Amino acid sequence: MADRSLRGMRLGTQSLQSEEGVEFSPRVKRTYRASNGTTFDVVFAADAEIPQVWESPKSGQEGVLLGSNGEPVELDETETKVPRSHWDMLLERRTRPELEELLQERLEYLRARRGQGSQDKIGA
Repeated sequence: MADRSLRGMRLGTQSLQSEEGVEFSPRVKRTYRASNGTTFDVVFAADAEIPQVWESPKSGQEGVLLGSNGEPVELDETETKVPRSHWDMLLERRTRPELEELLQERLEYLRARRGQGSQDKIGA
């Protein structure tokens, strides 16, 4: 019995799955150029929106997308919608004098509610 060895698999080192019948999604390789002149490739899904700039995995510098001719691609200067603040939306509905008047009304109401009607300081 000592002349026979036990046969088996190494645990955790090999997968029993194969790549038979696996169909990978379509991909596209894009080239970027960093400011120091180095180029690097990034692989994207074919239907993904390709960004104009990408950080180099080696140097950490920002690279610009290159076209098929090796020249940088022009950035799309599309008009982006500027986010409006609450103040901007308020000014669309009311004028500054109206807002000042509303503020004074609310302050008078709050002072009257606290019992401070005509007093500025407590104990004065």
